[in-house]
Amino acid sequence: MTSCEAGNPLHPPTQTELLGTSSMSDDQITVEVFVVEMQDPKSGVKGADQKLNVTIIPHVINGQDILAWIVTKMKVTTEEAQAFGTMLVAYGYIYPLQNHRKLVLVPDSTLYRFQTPYFWPMQKWPAEDIDYAIYLARRNIRKKGMLEPYEQQHYDNLHKWMNPKWDFIVMQATEQYKASKERKKPDRVVLDCQERAYWIVHRPPVLTFDMVRRTNIFLTQALMRSAVKSSVSLTAFVKYVTTHHNHDPFLTTPVPSNPWITDSDEFWQLNSRSVDIPTKLSVERWVLSFWELISDPRGRVDFKLFLKKEHSAENMAFYEAAEEMRWGAASAIPEKSQFIFNTFLKPGAPRWINIDGRTMGLTVKGLVVPHRYVLDAAQTHIFLLMKKDTFYRYLKSPVHKDMQKRALVPAPHVFTDAQLEANVRNRNPGISPILLWQQEEEEKAAAAAAARPIDVKAMVATNKLDRK
Repeated sequence: MTSCEAGNPLHPPTQTELLGTSSMSDDQITVEVFVVEMQDPKSGVKGADQKLNVTIIPHVINGQDILAWIVTKMKVTTEEAQAFGTMLVAYGYIYPLQNHRKLVLVPDSTLYRFQTPYFWPMQKWPAEDIDYAIYLARRNIRKKGMLEPYEQQHYDNLHKWMNPKWDFIVMQATEQYKASKERKKPDRVVLDCQERAYWIVHRPPVLTFDMVRRTNIFLTQALMRSAVKSSVSLTAFVKYVTTHHNHDPFLTTPVPSNPWITDSDEFWQLNSRSVDIPTKLSVERWVLSFWELISDPRGRVDFKLFLKKEHSAENMAFYEAAEEMRWGAASAIPEKSQFIFNTFLKPGAPRWINIDGRTMGLTVKGLVVPHRYVLDAAQTHIFLLMKKDTFYRYLKSPVHKDMQKRALVPAPHVFTDAQLEANVRNRNPGISPILLWQQEEEEKAAAAAAARPIDVKAMVATNKLDRK
């Protein structure tokens, strides 16, 4: 009798029997207590009998109900609940009935069952080779030699390693197979699913020949790539440090003063995101590269003003919409993709962007089943267009030159040692991150409202009413 066949896993113990006699700490049994609560007949996840092929399986639950119960019980977001549910599946507390190799929680009608406590990780059964060999031998007898590819590979390896003991393993597997045939068919199916779920967690599928071949090709190609000479890398590093020397607070003293030392937040005020007139040092940084310009929120505002005067503001609006879709919530992707298509990509769209036909075709085709990175090709095209053309025209434009003239040059603060010591003793509170976050949310809401298509008919009707 192996560890997988000992006991009676079809009839799990009660919560008192399972947890009351355990000597483990409270932290160690937290997950087990949570799973027991999930199985409560009154307040747990509702299960029902489900027909699988021609066999009725009792106490079957689906992924959607599991996710909803975790959200309600733990009061977390859907993404957090799905991550926790996937952990329960990956560690073997819940197992799928059909696609047993997919150890994730799928939030739909996918069927799952609770694993019997006999196979829980807290039992700490050692996943020994001889137990796995007996399981595979018994499965090989029942399937008449038709094992899955990864099981067949495990079976062959164990047969080779345990050749002297193989007669004993086959004898044990035969006896267990005969004993299992005396059980009712639903019990046999449930026990088979439980054992398979246990071994898929502790003995996952091995790498196939195709996977090893692809890995080998990738590593070979990586080795064949030409390496950059150290002299070229060091030259580029020195050039970067020289260029950004005046903008690095570790190399150059911040003006008017370092707020972490002098306890004066004027430096933060002058360089905040919503400042009307930036400092001369910030404006000089915009010239270094296009990425430096759009990485600075104030520089991006100035660049948008220039694009608006050139009647090409849709490029930056599309770039920001693509960024929001990439880094935003997964649940909002379908709605955002539809908005982007209607606003920027649809023929006759109010803010249609000018990209090549091949990129447009691939992007529109990908939006049929949208995901985070479906706009990468179009976004890269727009980014390179602004970087190679619009950015250099912006540097020569009156908008940028006027900003250079109006940029502030703050005078440096001079503090004595006594004043610095007094600042340390009387530390003032800094800018609240909550206020900054509220300002950013208001700016995003205003930008989203400005980016919406304009309904000309509604505006004309509103103007007529105002005149009346």
